[in-house]
Amino acid sequence: MIPPFKGEKGGCMKGKLTKIALVLFLMACLVAVRAFAPTIFYDPLIAFFKTGHLTENLPQINLTKILLNTSLRFWINTAISLAMIWVIFQKKDIVKLSGILFGIAFILLIVAFYVLLKTSEKESYMLLFYVRRFLIHPILLLLLIPAFYFQRNVK
Repeated sequence: MIPPFKGEKGGCMKGKLTKIALVLFLMACLVAVRAFAPTIFYDPLIAFFKTGHLTENLPQINLTKILLNTSLRFWINTAISLAMIWVIFQKKDIVKLSGILFGIAFILLIVAFYVLLKTSEKESYMLLFYVRRFLIHPILLLLLIPAFYFQRNVK
C-alpha cells in the first residue's frame, strides 16, 4: 500500500493516484536510462559480456572514459532512485540515509571496478560483471524500498 502524501486528509484517492503516476514515471525514467545506455554511455563491456567473456580477454578499454561514463550512469540512476524514495515515503530522513548509502556504495564499487579493470584475469571476469552491474543498474533501490517499508511497519 502506498502511503498518502503529506497533508492529505485520510489519504484521498487523487493524492494516491498522483503518487502512483509519479512512481510509474520515475520507473519509466529508469527503464529509459537502461534502454538508451548503449547509445549514450561508453561501455565496451556490454558486448564483451554478451559474447566471449568466458574465452576472450577484456577488450581495449579507455579507463578514464569508462569510469566517467559508469559514474554518470550511476548518479543518474541514483537521482531517479532518490526521487522515487521521496515520492513513496515523503521523509527527509529516509532520503538522506538513502543518499548516504548510495554514496558509500558508489565509493566502494567504483574502487572495486577500477581495481578489477586493471587486474582482471579470465577467472575473475564474473566478479567484474557483477560489480559493474551494481554500478549501472538501480539494484540498491530494489533493496532499500522493501527495507524502509519493513522498518516503517515494525515501528
